[in-house]
Amino acid sequence: MIWYGGDYNPEQWPEEVWAEDARLMQEAGVNLVSVGIFSWAMLEPREGEFDFGWLDRVMDGLHAAGVRVDLATATASPPPWLTHRYPEVLPVTKDGVRLSAGSRQQYCPSSPVYRRLAARLASKLAERYADHPALAMWHINNEYGCHVSHCYCETSADAFRAWLEARYGTVDALNAAWGTAFWSQRYAEFAEVQPPRATPTFTNPGQLLDFDRFSADQLLELYRAEAAIVRAATPSLPVTTNFMGFFKGADYWAWAQEVDVVSDDSYPDPADPVSPAYAAMTRDLMRSLRHGQPWILMEQAPSAVNWRARNAPKAPGQMAAWSKQAVARGADGILFFQWRQSVAGAEKFHSGMVPHAGTDTRVWREITELGADLAGLAEIEGSRVEARVAIVFEWDSWWSLEQEAVPARLSYLEHAFAWYTPLFERNVVADFVRADADLSGYDVVIVPSLFCASEASLDNLAAYADGGGHLVVTFQTGIVDEAMHITSDGYLGSLQATLGVRVEEFAPLAPPDLRREGTGTPPTVALEGELAGTGTLWSEHVRVSDADVLSVFGSGDLAGGAAITRRLNAWYVATLPDRTLTGELLDDVLASADVATDPAGTVERVQRGRYRFAIDHGSQTVSIDDRAN
Repeated sequence: MIWYGGDYNPEQWPEEVWAEDARLMQEAGVNLVSVGIFSWAMLEPREGEFDFGWLDRVMDGLHAAGVRVDLATATASPPPWLTHRYPEVLPVTKDGVRLSAGSRQQYCPSSPVYRRLAARLASKLAERYADHPALAMWHINNEYGCHVSHCYCETSADAFRAWLEARYGTVDALNAAWGTAFWSQRYAEFAEVQPPRATPTFTNPGQLLDFDRFSADQLLELYRAEAAIVRAATPSLPVTTNFMGFFKGADYWAWAQEVDVVSDDSYPDPADPVSPAYAAMTRDLMRSLRHGQPWILMEQAPSAVNWRARNAPKAPGQMAAWSKQAVARGADGILFFQWRQSVAGAEKFHSGMVPHAGTDTRVWREITELGADLAGLAEIEGSRVEARVAIVFEWDSWWSLEQEAVPARLSYLEHAFAWYTPLFERNVVADFVRADADLSGYDVVIVPSLFCASEASLDNLAAYADGGGHLVVTFQTGIVDEAMHITSDGYLGSLQATLGVRVEEFAPLAPPDLRREGTGTPPTVALEGELAGTGTLWSEHVRVSDADVLSVFGSGDLAGGAAITRRLNAWYVATLPDRTLTGELLDDVLASADVATDPAGTVERVQRGRYRFAIDHGSQTVSIDDRAN
């Protein structure tokens, strides 16, 4: 069975509407709803005073209608009494501004008061509903870190110091890791260390990276605490929390080990032509986080959202296409935010499965049609998607590459997407992997800008290629180690021998005035040779010791210098090739690895189990011939 449904917020509606909700859910084929995500103020209207009567009736009514419940711990949005009585819970920004109540997620992740009260609420819910027949799984909090991933208050400062002491043991080890001999930053004791608040100029890079790690760990601690409570009450039920695709604030490799099933919130822009590819990349990440285990699309919009400058609705059929894309790429559940479109509050213009205009609408018809289609795919549940290509993706590299005091302002995610897109266009499914993972099951591994890499990770990648795997490594890989110290002697570490190159000097393609970055046309450089085209963003002086040069820079100080090289089955790319050239390069790599491509214009093809999905993302009628498959 494929789970189908959405966030259900009955507390927003008079109780007489609930019976109609249950009837409409049956009509639409809904079998799972998330309940209670933002209900703390209703469940605990005053501190220590709980009211579960309304939720009892909701749970009973859903059970009677045959709808299962993904029950939330309701801790995502603290009620007004909490921040009024305990203002120290409110988070503080890097600039020292204490955020106020009146929105959501207004809590410091390190706050002991918030942690105590959230745990108490989770305990009450677990005690009351552990044996309820409607309960199918637990939904911990909601979108951890979405609005407050880092807090810089004194409570967070104390927690950061404790985290550092546990990590390094001694202040001398901390000084060595952070390189505090530079700029007279040496610490005599942990008590002197502060979070990386606003400073006169560049903050210590090691401090920044460790604060990113610490902040992600603090959020994960919150999840673990609540998950332990509900697991103790219902050890056989799955526990999850909703991820947010490629979200910088939380290292989902670590989080995926803590959830029983990965779930994701996905809101691609219907007006953006690259959205199908970006959505597919997100689906592939979700599938990869738990090594191919099926996952759940926990939230998406039935049509328009409400937070962009202009909120385009989904075109007819687009919601179904993107939903089936998720199923094709490993999802065993398709849910929405939210069931009934709100008539008040900050998200009243966010579309719902039951829209403002009611059920005599295109959105509702598409919702019911999708429910019927998914019911017909029940046997796909649990099946997996095979991938022969992998892309290395690491949060440490994301955090460190995008610091300020680096050779150029680059987007780690955009660079990964630039290498994913040609695979998507060729209908080649890719997994995402960590740099130290077992890579033996893949024929091709692509490494976009693995800026921060341990020696062991670089050795693992080198061993993969030396053992016969096909490896593509791009610029800004192997630049610093896990302490943000430079990988000396030409960067790349042990990959130098595998690739047959070393990097002498960086030469990012900079506009005349970096303060005006983003204006005008981005600079490019001509690429000449066997692989010809243009490069963007980056160039560098590459010393070739034992590799074939496939492309050289065609102009500037680096004219004639290597831009793309190959040594045996390992490629090095010292720029970001244009989209066509990136595709040509990957065609060569995939052909060398005997990985088949299947370009089909706007039609996405994915094999899952015995089902082959063909999903058209264009606006014109297409003819699909899949007889050969």
